[in-house]
Amino acid sequence: MPPPCEIWFYHLERTSLEQVLPELLEKTVSRGWRARVRSADAGRIAALDAALWTYRDDSFLPHGVIGEPFTDRQPILLGEGSDNTNGAQALFLLDGDPGDLAGYERCVVVFDGRDEPALQAARALWSRCRKAGHPVTYWRQGESRGWEKQS
Repeated sequence: MPPPCEIWFYHLERTSLEQVLPELLEKTVSRGWRARVRSADAGRIAALDAALWTYRDDSFLPHGVIGEPFTDRQPILLGEGSDNTNGAQALFLLDGDPGDLAGYERCVVVFDGRDEPALQAARALWSRCRKAGHPVTYWRQGESRGWEKQS
């Protein structure tokens, strides 16, 4: 039986999702993993789709959006729904509940700590994941640009 999916919580305090997510996705892809980015907000998915093509002048992150052709070939797949069409090892959860994590090695929950409902939802999810036996890690933006592991 495979080990339970690791769940990493990233608490945004000073930067936006559009600034943080490309860096996390770059690290995931450089590791040889595929990523599935999930959100029920179609506007957020459209904004991320555009941002991943243009977030740096010297590169882009190859990706696709659910509903487009060849989603199974994409190293990064954006969209709503619980499918893992591209066989991703990492799920990036931007809102909602992760559901069944079978097949994923890591679930990265990214939330804005300045948004009280998002903060409360992340706290509730943390508790559920710990009770379910998932290894959980909490990362918070430090005083500098980096991340500090809190637990």
